[in-house]
Amino acid sequence: MAVQYSGVRESKEGRVNDFGGSSLQAAEKFAGKCLKRADRSFAQGLQCQQINSMACLMSLEDSVFISHSPQGCLGCTIMAVDMYRVGQAHRGIKLIKNPRIIVTNLDQKSVVFGGEQKLREAAQKAIARYNPKLIFIYASCASGIIGDDIDSIASDLGAEYPNTTFIPIHCEGFKSKVCASGFDAAFLSINKYILKKQKLPTVPNLVNLFAPTTVSFADQKEMERMLSLIGAEVNYIPFYSSLEKIKRIPQAVASTSICKVFADEFMKTLEEDYGIPYSHTVMPIGIRNTDKWYRGIAKVLGKEAEVEEIIEREHKRIEPLVAKIRARLEGKRVFICGGTGRSFAAAALIDDFGMKLVGLETPTYDDDAQVDIEYLNGIHKDFVVDIANMQPFEQVNLVKKLKPDAFIGVPDWAAKLGIPTTHVLDGKRPTMGYDGLLYLGNKIADQLSNPGFNKKLAEHVKLPYRESWYEQDPFKFIVGV
Repeated sequence: MAVQYSGVRESKEGRVNDFGGSSLQAAEKFAGKCLKRADRSFAQGLQCQQINSMACLMSLEDSVFISHSPQGCLGCTIMAVDMYRVGQAHRGIKLIKNPRIIVTNLDQKSVVFGGEQKLREAAQKAIARYNPKLIFIYASCASGIIGDDIDSIASDLGAEYPNTTFIPIHCEGFKSKVCASGFDAAFLSINKYILKKQKLPTVPNLVNLFAPTTVSFADQKEMERMLSLIGAEVNYIPFYSSLEKIKRIPQAVASTSICKVFADEFMKTLEEDYGIPYSHTVMPIGIRNTDKWYRGIAKVLGKEAEVEEIIEREHKRIEPLVAKIRARLEGKRVFICGGTGRSFAAAALIDDFGMKLVGLETPTYDDDAQVDIEYLNGIHKDFVVDIANMQPFEQVNLVKKLKPDAFIGVPDWAAKLGIPTTHVLDGKRPTMGYDGLLYLGNKIADQLSNPGFNKKLAEHVKLPYRESWYEQDPFKFIVGV
């Protein structure tokens, strides 16, 4: 019998969270099983898995989200809330609404006496105000340390309010350094409390398409367009989804994910529990990766011949346009920072435009990353790899030293250095598929042509580091390598 996945990504061998060095060194060490888990003697913030658990479900219809935590734990949800609001506008919704988030506001008294009563009261208020179909209860570091039993409380509340499904999610921040574990925690609870391993009739050609908050509406339409060309009916989940769509998951003939690390573990669970095959390849950013992603799901569906005809047709359409963008970007040096799937996908993308990769930051490194690094090492002679969940102090040090012409990724810190930046985690604009490739390429070229805003920003904003830091080894605080 297969051992049930715990939801903690470090529980699987070969996942590394902390490393700094050359891409050749990273690939060689990992291949020789010498790339060990290290740590940082100094760290500047981590992305919390609770935030990912909340963000991936935040747009579900008729839901309330209770964070059993201090108020500060919700600070990082602002980006997901913004994307949810913008996404509604893009989908033609006139009355824009916020997600229904309630925080129990654990305090010192809660630490001493427990916070279970606060959680019960929050759930009762959620029922009285909204009467939702779903209430998600998110654990936090504080509630986990206190030992509040959110599972029992959810069970009691479910008996008291039978028309609402209560779903506890164990996403305590201290459980994992890999923020993608937050996605897994959410999906484990969906499987346990909604799907419940019930076998349902298969719907022909129905494909589960898993997508996180950072996928724009334009990207959704592009992925749905591509899948429809091979005869697939798309169940787009869980972003802008509903309880009804979630319940359809076991009826699919196949699953795939737009993001490489968003639902990879959950798709394995779906195969084990419901016999649904899946495609896990790359994130469809750039020609090479879009082709690979497309071929992956087509193979699962038995549509290999059809997809080759479509790919040939799409190449004829976009390659002349890509060539025009390449003429604007050829030879430009790039630093990339994003999630594990997106950073590697963007690194492959820049080869379409003849750009040179000088540095790459990614939160984790594993077998999938090794495949990507080996591919990238065949394109680019050598580049710096920083395996870091956030850690902006390392990023700005590297960017200062490498002096790239452009920065692709989460741009906050690089923009303050005056470097032209393009957001690759942009849930507001297209980045994926054949059409997203063209938009993203032109966006990068436009930023390079007109970097005035970032240059002015650098003149008026000072980063919180001494000049002496930029002269030091950016990886000096990584220990145990």
